[in-house]
Amino acid sequence: MATDMSIGLALGYWGREGDDATATVLAAEELGYDSVWTAEAYGSDAFTPLAWYGARTRRIGLGTAVAQLSARSPTATAMHALTLDHLSGGRLRLGVGVSGPQVVEGWYGTPFPRPLERTREYLDIMRQVWRREGPVTSEGPHYPLPLPGGTGLGKPLKPITRPLRPRIPLYLGAEGPRNVALAAEAADGWVPMFFHPERSPALYADALASAPPGFDIACTVTVVPGTDTDAALYTAKAPLAFYIGGMGAARRNFHLDVFVRLGFGDAAHKVQELFLAGRRGEAVAAVPDELADALCLVGPLPRIAERLEAWRASPVTTLLVAGVRDEPTLRALRDMVLG
Repeated sequence: MATDMSIGLALGYWGREGDDATATVLAAEELGYDSVWTAEAYGSDAFTPLAWYGARTRRIGLGTAVAQLSARSPTATAMHALTLDHLSGGRLRLGVGVSGPQVVEGWYGTPFPRPLERTREYLDIMRQVWRREGPVTSEGPHYPLPLPGGTGLGKPLKPITRPLRPRIPLYLGAEGPRNVALAAEAADGWVPMFFHPERSPALYADALASAPPGFDIACTVTVVPGTDTDAALYTAKAPLAFYIGGMGAARRNFHLDVFVRLGFGDAAHKVQELFLAGRRGEAVAAVPDELADALCLVGPLPRIAERLEAWRASPVTTLLVAGVRDEPTLRALRDMVLG
């Protein structure tokens, strides 16, 4: 159970011309929000918007939730991180994740073997870069350094730029229990994507058992305030239907697997079937009210405050609110979470 919960702002993907959340980020910083987080999939990247907002703020933490491993080599991601960490005065929190085979092989054109093994190697190389204790090397099969073969001229190197911090906080975007266990073992935090405050704690209890003191569980929660709870619930269902049905292959969808583990398998497979058939409105309607109401905070603000108690009783330590841009609602949520 989280005794003290922080609040952050989840902006997700930058997606269209004119989508500048600077005013929202400045309001969140002024209100005492702990951090602001960006994301990437197969459109905008996570680092550029974060640098944009970081240049306009002074205190708020800057997080990626998440940067995709296959988008960059481990040393390239480490360079992004150490540069942004320097420019922001040590505010970066680097969240990374493996994504899924549909994106990794279809967008990045790289294979999707042994994701746990690859992640462990990736984290080790980045930490070598930031420690700067010597030339960076790796004997792993996925990211060998120097590269075997080739010209034979590759040599171990260490970064020219001295990192501001030898240990930048690392978060792992993880959904399966084994990947969550890796986060608890090798990272400083976990970024769950779909967390049920009443059912998920038991599902991940064993995976999180080895988490060290101070391990941060930073969970994105969609917030849809409004006087019409049913309408707010329907709005909250749309992104859930998209991830269940469209963000993954029909035969292998890690997001769908989460909902199966949560006990919503029949409904999740129905949502996927409808979505893949092009019946997207029906797919949204097929998302159970109970599921959307648990994963999201919807309806009038007093109802949201009441539903927030389930999150307080969970292991989540940082609540990342998504979908809110106006200062009054940000303030109300801040007051609910921080008291």
